Amino acid sequence: MSEIVYPAGCRPISDDLGPDELIRRLKTLAHTLQAMGQDEGAYQQYIPLALHLAEEQFLSHPSRDVQLLIACCIADVLRVYAPDAPYKDADQVKTIFLFLITQLSGLKDPKDAAFKRYFYLLENLAYVKSFNMCFELEDCQEIFCALFHLMFKIVNDEHSGRVKSFMLDVLCPLITESDMVSNDLLDIILMNIVEPNKTQRKNAYLLAKELIVKTSDTLEPYIQAFFNHVLILGKEDKNLQICGKVYDLIYELNHICPQILVAVLPQLECKLKSPLENERLGAVALLARMFSEKDSELARRHGSLWRAFLGRFNDISLQIRTKCVQYSMHFLLNHPDLRKDITDTLKMRQHDSEENVRYEVVMAIVTTARRDFQVVSDSEDLLEFVKERTLDKKFKIRKEAMSGLALIYRKHLSDPDVPNATKKAVTWIKDKILHGYYMAGMEDRLLVERLLNTCLVPYQLPPAERMKKLYHLLGTVDEHATKAFMELQKNQLCVRKLVLEWLELHRRPANADVQKEMAAKVQALSRCLPEPVKAHEFLTKFSSHLKRDQALLETMETVARPSVSCQECSEATAAVLKKLGQPVMTNLYYNTVKMLLERISSVMIDHEAIKLLVGYVEDCLKGGNTIDEVGLHPATAGDRGLKLLVMLSVVFPCHFHHTDVLEQLMELLKLEDENVAPLVLSVFTFLGKYRCLYEQFPDLMDNLAPICKNLAQTGTPKQAKGAIHCIYKNMPALHEHLFPDILNSVKENLCPESPHYRTAIVTLGHIAFNVPERYKVQIKNIVSRKIVKELLVKEVGERDIDMTDSELWCAEEDLPEETRCKIEGLKAMARWLLGLKQDTASAQKTFRMLNAFILHKGDLLQSGKLLKSEMSWLRLAAGCAMLKVCEQKGVGDQYTAEQFYNLSQLMVDEVKQVRETFAAKLHKGLSKGLPNKCLPLDFMGYYALAGRETESRLRTVIKNYMMADINRRRDYVKTLTMGIGQADKAMSQLPYILPDYMLVFAVPILAHDPALSRWDDVQDLIRAKQCLWFILEPLVTKSDYFSYGFYKSLIERMKNHKDAVRPDDDSINYKIWALCDLASGLLLTKTTNYDLKDFPSETRIPTMYFSPQPDFVNTRVFLPPELQYQPNKKTNITLSMLNAEKQAKKKVKSKAEGCGPLGTDVQLTFTGGIDAQPSEASETKIQLPGLEEELDEPPVKKLRERIKVDVDK
Repeated sequence: MSEIVYPAGCRPISDDLGPDELIRRLKTLAHTLQAMGQDEGAYQQYIPLALHLAEEQFLSHPSRDVQLLIACCIADVLRVYAPDAPYKDADQVKTIFLFLITQLSGLKDPKDAAFKRYFYLLENLAYVKSFNMCFELEDCQEIFCALFHLMFKIVNDEHSGRVKSFMLDVLCPLITESDMVSNDLLDIILMNIVEPNKTQRKNAYLLAKELIVKTSDTLEPYIQAFFNHVLILGKEDKNLQICGKVYDLIYELNHICPQILVAVLPQLECKLKSPLENERLGAVALLARMFSEKDSELARRHGSLWRAFLGRFNDISLQIRTKCVQYSMHFLLNHPDLRKDITDTLKMRQHDSEENVRYEVVMAIVTTARRDFQVVSDSEDLLEFVKERTLDKKFKIRKEAMSGLALIYRKHLSDPDVPNATKKAVTWIKDKILHGYYMAGMEDRLLVERLLNTCLVPYQLPPAERMKKLYHLLGTVDEHATKAFMELQKNQLCVRKLVLEWLELHRRPANADVQKEMAAKVQALSRCLPEPVKAHEFLTKFSSHLKRDQALLETMETVARPSVSCQECSEATAAVLKKLGQPVMTNLYYNTVKMLLERISSVMIDHEAIKLLVGYVEDCLKGGNTIDEVGLHPATAGDRGLKLLVMLSVVFPCHFHHTDVLEQLMELLKLEDENVAPLVLSVFTFLGKYRCLYEQFPDLMDNLAPICKNLAQTGTPKQAKGAIHCIYKNMPALHEHLFPDILNSVKENLCPESPHYRTAIVTLGHIAFNVPERYKVQIKNIVSRKIVKELLVKEVGERDIDMTDSELWCAEEDLPEETRCKIEGLKAMARWLLGLKQDTASAQKTFRMLNAFILHKGDLLQSGKLLKSEMSWLRLAAGCAMLKVCEQKGVGDQYTAEQFYNLSQLMVDEVKQVRETFAAKLHKGLSKGLPNKCLPLDFMGYYALAGRETESRLRTVIKNYMMADINRRRDYVKTLTMGIGQADKAMSQLPYILPDYMLVFAVPILAHDPALSRWDDVQDLIRAKQCLWFILEPLVTKSDYFSYGFYKSLIERMKNHKDAVRPDDDSINYKIWALCDLASGLLLTKTTNYDLKDFPSETRIPTMYFSPQPDFVNTRVFLPPELQYQPNKKTNITLSMLNAEKQAKKKVKSKAEGCGPLGTDVQLTFTGGIDAQPSEASETKIQLPGLEEELDEPPVKKLRERIKVDVDK
């Protein structure tokens, strides 16, 4: 080896020197080398020195400082001799560069005393691209990988921009000037731009990102080759970590340097269509992010890929469909141009069979609306989807849809800057939320109650704002929503009363009776909450808590107190909840009591609120600014406000019982509008029902009395009605003074010439209804002479009316005054009878007259002088009057079977409005207070005639009426049979409540219907079959209550009776029997459950419509051959088989009879059993213990005398 020459001033270095001396000499040498320039060939004499510096003993010297100075010297050697370094041996070159890389690790701590030398080393290597020497080595990629790995490892926040810049200057040439980039090197670079490194090592991410941007042209083919390998060929190199993060990598590269992916992205289409779910899911998740990001142009640039992505919204995989829908919010918010595509796909997905997908659709749209409502209001379809999901079969989805809509409503109607177009888009939301109260589930009802108080009329608002919101709500919603609001308030009132009674029991000394009552209250309250069984458990626990904690009991009493203010109630509710543990989902005790508190807390209405509301209503009635402030329609604002006050007076009467509120209401009576007084008087009447106003406010009532008296004498009919009710309820002390004067005035005005003729008729009817005994004879004389003789049965004189007018109907106000008086006369007679309750003779006469009106189509005297529209109104009024009277036990029992059949014809009247109004009155009568204050079960049979209804809307309305009446009776039966101590008595009353007996009444009604011309007319029988199925369908399909055995027995027993009106007329009897066969056929062909399970009631046949026939066995089939039926083939069951089974169960005297041709004839005839418990109309009015005072039974009718009770002999 040549002799080592040292530059001037530098002393020799060797490994046998001490570390300190060696460091001193190396510093001098390093300083000298640092000063040398790059003069080509000038320093050849120092080559041996350069080789000496690279010897093993220096590279592996134990001193860190020695190694650093050696590295700096070698770096300067490489700089001085560049591009022709003195190191020629490949192994030595590799060793030197690995040594330099090791030294560069000292850069990691900028606070290190030696950091400047490390930085100099980096700068030097970067300046002359020293690492480029490695290109000549076979294993250069190993060196590069070590260098890149180190750089990414050591880069940190404390490094200056210059340090990072030199790092890039070292790294970039190794990519851009290299012949190839290995996958291992790619792996090191790319792993730093994906998670978790992207988040955990931010500086490495930024370095890698900058590196990729600077070297993108060189990297592009290598990255594309990598993706081809992984995406198209599906070959993953297990040694490359990045293979497991290929979709994350595409996403990040798209952000860092999108042009690299120009050729890669189209390859993802094959992944979207892969048979492997995981591959599709990965591709969908990636593309959803990339397509949906703000300012992303991908969908425009890659149309084919976008269409393939949209196809995944319909993927077979639930996970993939869910993922697609979850991202739809970002599309809607960020890409107006893609909204149509996304809306179309969501339209399909909102009907997805999987609830999670439908749920995500709702969440996506609602979240979009919360962030930018303009997006949703521009596309009506989107909110329509949410609207539709409010009726989803899953409560989870209904809840999110309703809550989402409610939050949108609250947000956008409380912000004054919201444009009108946006407000218009949310106007239907409040209706839709209130409509949710019609859903059957208790959860839905609680949800609507919660949303009403939190979003529609937020309870946190100050009273003035809150009342404006309430007024706006009730002033703009539709009729169904208004009814729902009323129902909601009534239900909450019932729960409040229950809770008050329950709390009162906690104050009583404990004994067996109190415990029994308390258990009954807890049972009733648990039925007011979802999941009654769990609710029962936690309410029982709460009851124990109340007994232990006196303060808690007092706070609960405050919450439920009728006169509590909203502020007090809100604070008391919070205080109760604080004592129940943590407010978390898992604390079921807390959540159960919270639901109960939500149902009973009165946080909307109090005295102050009512006072403000009455003021707003008054201002609206006077046409003030409130109309615009609240956002109401000028034409309806006042009327809606008054109706709201009427509603609230029913539910919150105690908040009205204040002098200031009552004086405000009295002021309203001074307004000229004739429609104001009836509603204001209704408020006073409801307040009187709660507590007579005369007791508390005698002076106010003394002032009100002359106003009421005047209205009853000379007001409009509606005003008169309100006035009489108000006097009756609120001024008992003034009855003796007021009513005689009013009656005298009525007598004077009961002549056609009087301008107050119609008012007098109405006043008379309401006095007769409210105080029937006090002026009994006087009123009876007026009714018989003035109403019947001089009005209802009076000949129609010559009238100046165009008789050619053939319209079948008109508005009531368009009728001639004489006819309007007759209609009021019919109503007055009904009210008179309802007041009398037991005057059977008058009732029978009245029924005969009303029946004549119906028989003669409204023209009682058949004069031919009435318009068709007048006749329609008069027969309807007569029918409604009959229905009204029939609600009252006593007078209501006096109709005959023939009158009952004649009345039923109004269900199939030629005039649609007559059918519609009569059906509504029928439903109203049937749905009143069960069991004593409603129409008898007989009238449920009328619904069968609606099977002939041709107008689909009306048919649906009537079907809904029927369903509601069926469900109401079933619920009542359930309540009865669950009631403590009443079960036995209740069971005996079931035949008069159970809706299944509809069939017994429907059969004779259809038999007497003129539309059934003959018992063997096929077309007529087909129509009759439709009528029977109209009532049977809700009774026998999808019903837990259906018992085939019960219906079979019922039909068999009907078939062994004859018609009660004309028992000897076989044309009628055959019709009844043919209808029985039709019903049997329907049961055998339309039902699938032939279980002969016990029914809670014995079958009974009402003898008012059926005449029992001793020892009569009816085995003949009365249907024409084409209507005879085969039993349902699936079941291989015949009537004879069922009869045989029944025979084994029942020990009844019977005669065996041969079966008919199709196995459909009855085999057994019952010659014993209870056949005729008196079941005429009056007897479906049931007395239940503790529910109604006993009423005197009416005198027996002729029909009753004919009733026989068959008893086993």
